[in-house]
Order: sequence, then C-alpha cells, then structure tokens
Amino acid sequence: MKLFEQSVQEKGDSSVETVVRGNTEFALALYQKLKTVEGNLFLSPYSISTALAMTYAGARGNTEAQMAQALHFSLDQEQLHPAFALLEARLSDIGRKGHIQLRVANALWPQKGYALLKEFLALAKRTYGVRVTAVDYGAAERARRTINAWIEEKTENRIQEMIPSGVLSASTLLVLVNAIYFKGDWASQFESVF
Repeated sequence: MKLFEQSVQEKGDSSVETVVRGNTEFALALYQKLKTVEGNLFLSPYSISTALAMTYAGARGNTEAQMAQALHFSLDQEQLHPAFALLEARLSDIGRKGHIQLRVANALWPQKGYALLKEFLALAKRTYGVRVTAVDYGAAERARRTINAWIEEKTENRIQEMIPSGVLSASTLLVLVNAIYFKGDWASQFESVF
C-alpha cells in the first residue's frame, strides 16, 4: 500500500511541477505582451491560469488545442485538472500553516435556465471548488451588483466593482469569476514612498 501511495504522490508531484512550469512560461509570455502599457502592472498569473483552466475544461477540438498552446498546458485534460487541484490544495495548506493568507474563489454565474453540461459542472466543482449561481441577466445591473458583492466578500473588500456598469446585458449567458486574495510578508520589503 505504501508503494502505491508513494507512486501516486510522485505522479502528483510531477504533474504539479509541469503545471507550474507551464504557468511560468505563460506568465512570462503574458508579461511580454502587457509590459508595453504605460504605468504599473500587477497581475496574478496563477489566478489567470486557473480561470482559463476552468474554461479549458469545456473546450474541445481546435479551441482546446489553441488554448493549450497559448496557456502552455502540456498535460492532457485528464492530468491537468487534478494537478491544478493538487496545486490549490498545497497552496491552501501553506496558508493554513500561517505563512500567508491565500483565498481563491471560483464561481460560475449562468443565466437562469441556461444549461451547462453536467460533466463540466462536476469537474469545475470537484477540481476548482466552483460555486454555481444562476442569475437573471435580463436585470443586468442587479446581476452585476450580486456578482460584485460576492467578489468583495471573497477578497476582504479589496476588489470592488470588478465588473463595471454596462458590461453585462440581457445577451450575457455566463460569467466566470476567479478572484484571489493574498496577504503575506515579502522576503524583501518595498521602501515606503509615502
């Protein structure tokens, strides 16, 4: 039994390392595209990769291949999603040990009556801890406020108005949200400019 558990652990370690390596490559490629924009740039490649991995779970054919290439996903779908789940569990474990506070919140907000594939929902809930809440985008402003309130709660009120007014409309069918809250001490502190 111990040999089996060790084999599963080693396989998990290898898959997580592959996800981390691909995420690093994606982050560097994304930065190359975004660095030309004036001003400060702050982003979480892990958060972006996680959100897009959830989307990738529903992709097939040419879309799946193009997403894998752009996101640097080198594992197949059956290996990738469990590796993301294991990475999330390890990050959560670090947070529980008191070194950092890290909360990742994932949600799908489909239009009421809009059916999502059961297999996709099961994978999203199991792997990414997705919360699914149907809203009425016919009342777009109410839906926007509901989603934004959830994001504010999950990020200790740090992210407010993530979805600006006018973005959602009656033609919106689904909003995928990935919000991340991180609080920790830097190894090298920034100098205060104020």
